[in-house]
Amino acid sequence: MFDTLSDRFDGIFKRLRGKGRLTESDVDEVLREIRTALLEADVNVAVARRVVERIREQAVGVTLSQALDPSQQVIKIVSNELTNILGGQTLKITYASRPPTVVLMAGLQGSGKTTNSAKLARWFKSQGRHPLLVGADLQRPAAVEQLRVLGRQIDVPVFSEPGDPVSTAARGLAEARRLGRDVLIVDTAGRLAIDADMMTQVRQISEAIQPDYTFLVIDAMTGQDAVSVAEAFHQTLAIDGVILSKLDGDARGGAALSVKEVIGRPIAFASTGEKLDAFEQFHPDRMAGRILGMGDVLTLIEQAEQAFEKDSAAEAAQRMMDGEFTLDDFLDQMQQLKKMGPLSGLLGMMPGMPKELKGAKIDDDDLKPIEAIIRSMTAQERRKPEIINGSRRNRIAAGSGTSVGEINRLVKQFSEMQKMMKRMGGMSMGKKGKKKMPMMPGGLGGLKGAMQGGLPAGLPEGFPDMPFNKR
Repeated sequence: MFDTLSDRFDGIFKRLRGKGRLTESDVDEVLREIRTALLEADVNVAVARRVVERIREQAVGVTLSQALDPSQQVIKIVSNELTNILGGQTLKITYASRPPTVVLMAGLQGSGKTTNSAKLARWFKSQGRHPLLVGADLQRPAAVEQLRVLGRQIDVPVFSEPGDPVSTAARGLAEARRLGRDVLIVDTAGRLAIDADMMTQVRQISEAIQPDYTFLVIDAMTGQDAVSVAEAFHQTLAIDGVILSKLDGDARGGAALSVKEVIGRPIAFASTGEKLDAFEQFHPDRMAGRILGMGDVLTLIEQAEQAFEKDSAAEAAQRMMDGEFTLDDFLDQMQQLKKMGPLSGLLGMMPGMPKELKGAKIDDDDLKPIEAIIRSMTAQERRKPEIINGSRRNRIAAGSGTSVGEINRLVKQFSEMQKMMKRMGGMSMGKKGKKKMPMMPGGLGGLKGAMQGGLPAGLPEGFPDMPFNKR
């Protein structure tokens, strides 16, 4: 979403780092480039002007003080300002003292309200809650059926009745109390454009159910129109937060950088893909880090903690240290890695990742040939790939729909990986020569600190290439 803006900032900051000290003319030039970058990203003109003025007020002070490293301080100022216009702080959800906590979903037709209602319900489930979905969009054909299908996929009940949307929402609230559900999410009707009838209906639903949170769903690809949409809904409903859909798209992202500044409400959640698990709480500071090329290690760690089963991951790590890691283990790790989301998205969260890799369109389907090759092997071949001779390779190639060359490449790279793991295991010797699995303080949470020092000394100079399908 923010690739173009990120590239522009990268170029601006590279020129900044080349200067020992900054003059006022340097700052003026940087601010002109920042303003241009924001406008090209489809940020609202008034918002871009205010942001640049706030950066100027702080950056000039840095210039006059002749600090030792003013370029780094200017980068920090821009980072803080980006964080502020994205919302400042993560919206903390507080639950009603008398359940259920009621959430009203509003937005234009096509913004993704129904899908994001289900995604939000799934998120609440992951927080240990028991949501109920209410289909109050009785105007769009099959809207309620779509919600029921999504509800079945995430194992969340859906309530809806034909007739009046306002009374349906009110009865849905009563049903949530009857069933003991502690979160109620009401999906409302939208229009292709804002009109009086839609606003009247959604206001009446809000008055009937008295929501604890009203979320406005905005298509991140809307651009400048997002500002007028947000203003219109906020005047009617008093929006508590925004849910950005299609944040994984190719649009310039101006909506995300304009909404909070205009209506004073933060982005609460972001939809980052089509799958129901491609949905996350929005962290302004982390998104600012991604835009400025600093990565997003914390989100990466959180996704890893959710995707990887703790016990099996620990056992696999111990086998790595013992030099007993097999192709079965490798296949299992690949399956869990895929749960973390699209590979291209994971690359974008890694700090210091080259621009070419961050923008690379890596399809999860690229892993399928590897899976097919491993699944076409016998149990013995997975444990001991060194026994795979010419005839076995021909059989595996025929069974997996790949070539013998691809099998040769996978076996060779896996062998290199095993050798590297044995060397790492040899570096982790406990008392009396017994190997210990290196543990990071705080589990995965310790990864952030561990990464700051770079790779451990003694690792081989080149990691083997990931065995993607290279035809």
